[in-house]
Amino acid sequence: MARNQESKTIRWRLWLSVLSACAVLAVVIYTGRKVRQFVINDPRFTLASPDAHGAGLSMDGLVHTSRSRVLATFAEDFGRSVYLVPVAERRRRLLAVDWVEDASIARIWPNRVAVRIKERAPVAFVNLSIPSGRGSRVLLIDADGVLLEPPAQSHFTFPVLSGVTEEQTEVERRQRVQAMLRLLDDLGPLGKDISEVNAGTPENLILVTQVEGRAIQLIMGNQNFLTRMQTFLDHYPEIQRQSPNVRAFDLRLDDRITAGAHGQ
Repeated sequence: MARNQESKTIRWRLWLSVLSACAVLAVVIYTGRKVRQFVINDPRFTLASPDAHGAGLSMDGLVHTSRSRVLATFAEDFGRSVYLVPVAERRRRLLAVDWVEDASIARIWPNRVAVRIKERAPVAFVNLSIPSGRGSRVLLIDADGVLLEPPAQSHFTFPVLSGVTEEQTEVERRQRVQAMLRLLDDLGPLGKDISEVNAGTPENLILVTQVEGRAIQLIMGNQNFLTRMQTFLDHYPEIQRQSPNVRAFDLRLDDRITAGAHGQ
C-alpha cells in the first residue's frame, strides 16, 4: 500500500509539473502576442516618411549611390512599425542597386532604421559598343568585373580597360580586370602614364603609354612586367634614333625588343 501511495504521489507531482509548464508557456505566448500587437500598432514605433520632420531612415556611406533608389527600397515601410521591416529582403534589394557592394540594415528602437552602404570602388573605364553600330558608351568597372554607370559631375583618372564586353559574364570580366590590376601593381610608378590596357586575352596584355610625349603600344605578355618595361625605357633613346616612326613594340621576349609589332 505504501508503494502504491508513493507511486500516485509521484504521478501527481509529474502532472502538476506538466500543467505548470503548460501554464507558463501559455502566459509567454499570450504575452508575446500582446507585445507584438503593441509594437505593431503603437504610433511610437512608426517609421516616419522621408519628407517628415525627423525622418526615421538614416543612410551612411552614400557617395555615388542613388539616394532616391535607397529610399524607394523602403517605400512600403514608411508609415508602418519598424518591427514589420523585412530586414533580409530589404538588404537583398539594396544589393541590386548600382554602386552598392554591401549593405547593412539595423532597427533602432523605437522608430528608426539605420542603413549603412559600402560602395563599389571603380578601377578603370570601359568603352562598350552599342548594338547596331550606334556608337559606344563609357562605363566604369570595379575589381569584381561589375559595370557601373559614371555618376554625374564625377572625376576619375583611370586607364581604359579594353577587351571587356557586356556579353561577358562577371567572372570573365573579373579575370580581365584582375590581369590589368596585376600589371599595374607590378609596374608601380612606371605605370602612371598608361592610358589603356587591352586584356582581351588576359594571358597577353597590351598597353598604351606615354613615353617622351608619344603614345606607344607595348605587348607585355603575362609576366615580368616591371623588368620588361624598365628595359624598354632604358633602351628607348636608342630605339627612337633607329626607328623614329615606330609606335608599337613586342616585349614578350625578355632578351630582345621587337619593333613594329601589332596585335596579339
